[in-house]
Amino acid sequence: MPLLATPRPTPLVTPPAPVSPFEDAYARLTAAFPGLSVTELGPEEPDPEGDGWTPAAALARGDDTVEAFLAWDEAQILRDYGQRARPDVVASFGLHRYAWPACLLITMPWFLHRRVPRLPVGSVTYHRALGRMAVRIDTFACLPDDPAAALPGARVVTDEEALRTEVREAVAEHLGPILAGFGPRARRRGRALWGMATDEVVEGLWYVAGQLGQEHRAVSELELLLPGTTKPYAGAAAFREAPDPDGASQCTRDRVSCCMFYTLRPQDVCATCPRTARGAGRAARRTVDATG
Repeated sequence: MPLLATPRPTPLVTPPAPVSPFEDAYARLTAAFPGLSVTELGPEEPDPEGDGWTPAAALARGDDTVEAFLAWDEAQILRDYGQRARPDVVASFGLHRYAWPACLLITMPWFLHRRVPRLPVGSVTYHRALGRMAVRIDTFACLPDDPAAALPGARVVTDEEALRTEVREAVAEHLGPILAGFGPRARRRGRALWGMATDEVVEGLWYVAGQLGQEHRAVSELELLLPGTTKPYAGAAAFREAPDPDGASQCTRDRVSCCMFYTLRPQDVCATCPRTARGAGRAARRTVDATG
């Protein structure tokens, strides 16, 4: 009688980890703008610390962390322009270099997938030298027909306008404390700070969407997102057509706030600066260096 073969134990198969509803958006963000990469932290993962990592919550406190953060900008200005900048100019540069990528953490998933993460300052850590952001997303808003609506932490809203409201609120929730932390050093407050916020939301997404070949859609979406009547934001997306040097039409806009670059190079006022007359008709300077 032949011996029966001894059955082999069935190997244990580890199920694949669930895919984050934001993984694709952040991967495409990095592909379009390699100067920024985003890592999502799991529930049990600690926030990165040391070695150049700065918690957003520390920047919001406006304490010595902000001074250390701005030392990088002060050194960069001296190195690149051969002169020291006024303290308020240094603070404005540093605020821009944080806010520009921080807004994209929210606007890119909305633009690409109609998902809006909530990211209070305690949920973001930034490594500016490496261009890395670590985020912890516990809740997000989405539309009823989104497959991600069934995931933990999802909050379904009724329609596109409700989702735009979520974008505005999520950005304000994150940037509000950051603006308060930088504001005294930048010598700006109230409308001036929220004008900066408007510019960071618009110009970050405008630039990255252009790299993805979706500039026209981004312009339309941003005009709906920020029509100029949505407090606390000051000003609107306000895109317009202007001729370039060859006579062709290009999309441009006038910034709500001044980036203060003219204090270093008065002859190089940005084409989108509110100090520049609209009648000049110069096309926007589109190269943005968010990380310095």
